[in-house]
Order: sequence, then structure tokens, then C-alpha cells
Amino acid sequence: MLVVADPHPTTWAALSERKDNTYLLPICTQFECDGSRTASNRSVQWGQQVVKPIFESKNDYEVMYLLAKKLGFADLMFKNIKVENNQPLAEDLLREINRGGFSTGYSGQSPERLKAHMANQDKFDLVSLRSTKDAPPEIAGDYYGLPWPCWGTPAIRHPGTHQLYNTNLHVKEGGGTFRARFGVERVVKTKVMEDGKEVEKEQRFNLLAEGSFSVGSELKDGYPEFTYGVLKKLGWDKDLTDPERERIEKIGGNNPDNVGWAIDLSGGIIRVALEHGCIPFGNGKARAAAWNLLDPVPVHREPIYTPRPDLVAKYPTYPKAVRFRVPDIGFDVQKAAVDKGIAKQFPLVLTSGRLVEYEGGGEETRSNKWLAELQQDSFIEINPADATERGIKDGQWVWVTGAENSKARVKALVTQRVGKGVTWMPFHFGGWWQGQDQRKNYPAGTDPIVLGESVNSITTYGYDPATGMQEPKAALCQVAAA
Repeated sequence: MLVVADPHPTTWAALSERKDNTYLLPICTQFECDGSRTASNRSVQWGQQVVKPIFESKNDYEVMYLLAKKLGFADLMFKNIKVENNQPLAEDLLREINRGGFSTGYSGQSPERLKAHMANQDKFDLVSLRSTKDAPPEIAGDYYGLPWPCWGTPAIRHPGTHQLYNTNLHVKEGGGTFRARFGVERVVKTKVMEDGKEVEKEQRFNLLAEGSFSVGSELKDGYPEFTYGVLKKLGWDKDLTDPERERIEKIGGNNPDNVGWAIDLSGGIIRVALEHGCIPFGNGKARAAAWNLLDPVPVHREPIYTPRPDLVAKYPTYPKAVRFRVPDIGFDVQKAAVDKGIAKQFPLVLTSGRLVEYEGGGEETRSNKWLAELQQDSFIEINPADATERGIKDGQWVWVTGAENSKARVKALVTQRVGKGVTWMPFHFGGWWQGQDQRKNYPAGTDPIVLGESVNSITTYGYDPATGMQEPKAALCQVAAA
């Protein structure tokens, strides 16, 4: 089953010839619903509905509610959220995030605080993001948009964090330290030979900060993540209110001392830590050696499909393994590519990137007639030397074939912006597949003005084992006149 839920039909909506089990749900844009939006600088803004949803489109909230209702658990999922005419209240949705977002720092940005920011946008400095001296009380001291992380309940009025890990500010003013994420100590066991015998040696390394702390901290050194037990050892548990203490002890059951700041739904542990000038997630050292990653210190590894197969023996990719339940067969793919001489068959490096005219997959921006006019064809940039060798002229149609034998029909842009042996394609196009125009497969009237080949149809296998992120930015290809 394939469900595409989007304001504009994506490439996936047009690729399938199936008549059954393919669904297209028209979803509203952000301008057709209320709610919070997080910007790339970590600030959060409250958006108000500009226009009513068009046609039969619905917003994400309503679709999620109707799905939960159909599956029989809407009453539980939305028990803290007001729902009218199948429409969950956007403010209540954010409050639900606030209640469950202590560990992620999305707990302080209530709808009321965000709305106050939107109503007083002229009262924030454009560079520092801090509210100005003449700001009204409801935003005084805040950074615009309460940038993540914004600790604790909205009631304690944490201002948000403009700069991460800034020890030059008090934690109640947006300061912070490196998180003590990996415990207080690392134990490394090694085996060595002593007097002809193999002996196990143990080394211990302090993972907490040494001599580094944020301004105003009552702890003048490193410290672990805060728990109820840590508060007790410091004598700070007396600063908890009775309701906070009751909530912590209820969560902890027989072992309340283990209740940490991240699961304390009262927010009390966070509040008390901040009052004493400490960040709730602890004060640890930055890691230069990430020992739990495959490469604790980054080393060079050749791409799965490399233009330099002679380097693979010295710089191979990661060994074959199953990671997060997904087989990583990159080692086998890389070896096969070397054995088959793929680099000779596909001698050009294919890279991809963005254009000014379009955004993302391009479905929305290629449906805009003013933007569509500016870039009407998908294309590949190729160096004049490579183009001459292949008899390719600027502006003509070419076939780009990927190392796994998928192909795309695009126009050639002969330019010195790319070096010899390197090509470049934008990733904003879709609606063609292996040279075939798929416009007929779009629902009537929903097809973008401009269609073209998707570069991701000719990129190849490979992903980062630490994050599970695929490799769509670089591969090998061959280009020939169409």
C-alpha cells in the first residue's frame, strides 16, 4: 500500500501504474492551518491560518485524528486535546508536546508565549534575538522564538538558547555546557603481556568537565545528569514543591532516586537545577574520540562506487553487517564494482545539489508559473573537455546512465563550472522516469508545470552506518548524446 499525503502530488504519486492500494491524500499547506513551526535556526514561531483549506484538503492534525479514530484509539491519543468537527486544537497539540518534551528541550515553548512573540516582533534585536529594553513583560528577557532548547515548564520562563553550549551565560539566561551523555567515566580494558602471561589491564577516564562550568553555576566542575537522587546528595531536593516531589515519587515507585530530569513530568528537577545555575543534562567533556561509532576518529574511506578503485584496498568501506535491522552490503557492492571495472564503464563523477529557482523535490515550486518559467528543463552540467570527447553540444538532449544502469534523459549544460571528470545535476525535478514523461499518471489538474528526471533515480547504493542516511549526493555515471 502506498499513501502520498502532500499539498502537491509527488513523483511517487505519478510513477505507479497500479489501480489499487495507491492513495493520494490532499494535505493543507502551513498557510491553511494554525500551529507551531520550527525554523532552521531552532526558533519556533506560531503560524495563524491565512486562508481556509481549498477543495477537500485537510490538515495533518485532522488526518491523524481520523486515522486514529478509524483504528479505534482516538480517545486515548487525543484525551488531552480538544477536538471540534474532527479538528484537533493546534494549541492543545503544542501543549501535549510541551508536556512530553522535557528531554528534548521542547517543553518551554507554549502557544501563549509564542503568540506573544509574534505580536511583538518589533521588540527583538535582529542580531542577538534578545528582547529589547522596552519589551512588554510577557516577552522580557526572551530570545525570539524561544530557540531550542527551551528548558522546563513554560511557567519558569526559560528564554530559549540562542547559542548552544555557551558557558559565558547563566543557564537561566540561555547558557549551557556539553551534555554528560555517556556517563561519568569510561572504562577501557586491554590485554597485555607481563612476565610471559596475558594480563587484563583497566584504564579509567573521567568524562565530566574539568575546570569548566557555566556562569553562576554552584557546581564549579563537571557534574552528571540530574536525578532525584543527585538532588538529595546535594541537599537541593528541599527546593522541590510538594506537588513536584509527589509526582517524582509516583513515577519512581520503589526507586524514586533513579527518576531523571528527562522523565520527571513535573519539571521540578529541571527547575531546581536551573535555579542553582546548572544545566539538567550535566556538564561533560566534548568527545574528540567517539568510541561507540565505527570510526571513533574519522578516517578516509573510499565511496562504494569510487573513481579510484586502486585506493579501495587501502581505504575500504565498512565491513558487511546488519545495522538497526538493515543489512549493510556496501562492502560487497564496492568489491563487485572494483571486480567489474565499473569506474571504467562510468568514468564521470555525478554530484547533485540545489538551484535558486526551486526547493526540495520541486513539486510545489515547479507548480508555480513564475518560477517554472525560469528553469524549464532538467539538465546536467558537464565540462567542455568531457562534452567534446562525447560529441555533446550545449543544450542538446543526453542520456545520463548511473552505475547501477538506471538512466535519465536531460539537457546538457556545457560549462567550466564543473571540472573535467565531474558532472552536476539539480535534485528538484520529477515526473519523468527513464526518459518517459509520466504526466498522464497525475490526477487531472494536479501535475506541475515543469516535469523532468529525478537525479535520485540514477544515484546508487550506499549509506552512512552511524545515521542510516542514504548517499544521494555523489555517484558515478556516463553521459552520451540522446
